[in-house]
Amino acid sequence: MCCGFSLPLEICVTAAADLLTTPLNALHIELGARMVPFAGYSMPVQYQGPGMGLVAEHHHTRNAAGLFDVSHMGQLCLSGPDAAAAFESLMPVDVMGLGVNKQRYGLLLNDEGGIIDDLMFVNRDVANGGDIFVIVNGACKHGDLAHIQERIGRRCTITPQFDRALLALQGPQAVTALQRLLPGVEKLVFMTGMPATWNGADLYVTRSGYTGEDGFEISLPAHAADAFARALLAQPEVKPIGLGARNSLRLEAGLCLYGNDIDTTTTPVEAGLNWAMQKVRRTGGARAGGFPGAAKILAQLDGASPAQRLRVGLVALERVPVREHVDLHNDAGQKVGEVTSGLLAPTADQPVALAYVQAEYAPAGTRLNAIVRGKAVPMTVSALPFVPNRYHRG
Repeated sequence: MCCGFSLPLEICVTAAADLLTTPLNALHIELGARMVPFAGYSMPVQYQGPGMGLVAEHHHTRNAAGLFDVSHMGQLCLSGPDAAAAFESLMPVDVMGLGVNKQRYGLLLNDEGGIIDDLMFVNRDVANGGDIFVIVNGACKHGDLAHIQERIGRRCTITPQFDRALLALQGPQAVTALQRLLPGVEKLVFMTGMPATWNGADLYVTRSGYTGEDGFEISLPAHAADAFARALLAQPEVKPIGLGARNSLRLEAGLCLYGNDIDTTTTPVEAGLNWAMQKVRRTGGARAGGFPGAAKILAQLDGASPAQRLRVGLVALERVPVREHVDLHNDAGQKVGEVTSGLLAPTADQPVALAYVQAEYAPAGTRLNAIVRGKAVPMTVSALPFVPNRYHRG
């Protein structure tokens, strides 16, 4: 528990004197943000004032457009004629077949098939002198960079851009607001991107995000971030949104938070991320295997050695929030799983959670008991997402 509501463990850490700040730090403070440590940075968890706060920010993003500062995340570029093949060797994902200005979700794996990090990447015409643009999690970015350099640094040029800012504009009215500043973004569809310029600054925009809503992520130089953010906030649809609502939005969308719902001890199959592994990388595919942990993961996918635990969604049958690290018991009182993320969902208006359970308890409709302060709270395994996604697919 932190700041009066449940937040990811990364947020609830002891403040350090040497916290980093994003290029929007002064703007956050000016806007009345409540700042907390997150991934080594001082970040806004929510904003204070009329119409602000976690729940209000959550609903505003669902109904209009919310501006998130995610500049703590890591940006890097892979270039050179072998970059796509090299990057593909690190993940169970189709990199080489990705079209120009198309984006894909990826998973960096260790040799045991555990997830080092999840990430997004875009093919910015790497085959013709462009690059593969990669966005990784803030708490993992230095480790990711070292891992990538060690594994494929001899095969391509790896250029970190950790000094660039990254903004996310999310919600059904995000396109209305953003196209006033960047005409043409309305032509994008989900998981595509385009270069843009604004006041002389070079931007790259993708139509994607972490809320389940339509929206955009905008990479831009640090020196342009404050002015661009203020220009967005001047639009009538847009309000600033903190990490608290970002967490509740992504949980309603059934999306994983690295460090809570996925980590180096979980495989993509256990995490329910089979959809992220394209057929070309699976058994029988043209480029099957060849990634770290391939034997284990392909055996889990093929059913030769099924995963013993699986990530599931849970809905509480009582109005009792169920947080991370809560044990899950079957009717016999045996522990069969553990919650990894959970809260009282503002849009769903009910307690929801993500958890890992023994595979036999993973089917939808299964009843389990969450043990909250010694009391059994009945829960039902639910399909994900908890709130329908509204991505713009054209």
